Amino acid sequence: MPTFHVELFEGRTLEQKRKFVEAITKATCDSLGVEPNSVEIILTDVKRENWATGGKLWSEA
Repeated sequence: MPTFHVELFEGRTLEQKRKFVEAITKATCDSLGVEPNSVEIILTDVKRENWATGGKLWSEA
């Protein structure tokens, strides 16, 4: 059972998330030959103030 943990900045709409998980599920089924009900995707919304790159918070970029 493939399981994906995806962290992304908060603010995506439900429709954007729906399209994303549908695309990831399809790509996984096509490439690994698994059934859709075996693909698990966990989305975690992260505030920009809790994510940093290169020593800078994204909320301050």
